Amino acid sequence: MASVDLATSYAALILADDGIEITADKILALTEAASVEVEPIWASLLAKALEGKDVKELLSNIGSGGGGAPAAAASAAGGAAAAAAEAPKEEEKKKEEEKEESDEDMGFGLFD
Repeated sequence: MASVDLATSYAALILADDGIEITADKILALTEAASVEVEPIWASLLAKALEGKDVKELLSNIGSGGGGAPAAAASAAGGAAAAAAEAPKEEEKKKEEEKEESDEDMGFGLFD
């Protein structure tokens, strides 16, 4: 199954790289040319999931999930923004501690 997933993904990337519309038929044609047997439903599902999306842009935005905005705001606004940026980190630590404590409340722990 892993080779099927890779084959369909690579086929979609090849189509996107060439600027060709990603369709189930074209995915199947590429996987068939690569001698990988793919059930039409998988090609259809992938084509439907990528319909109307710019695959190249999706790939270029993988690591930019908003991490740069707080850093830019902190450097632009000075120390006040940096102190404000620390507050969410503290809340995150509290949530993690509460989560760890809740495991103990259930009567089992990691090393029990």
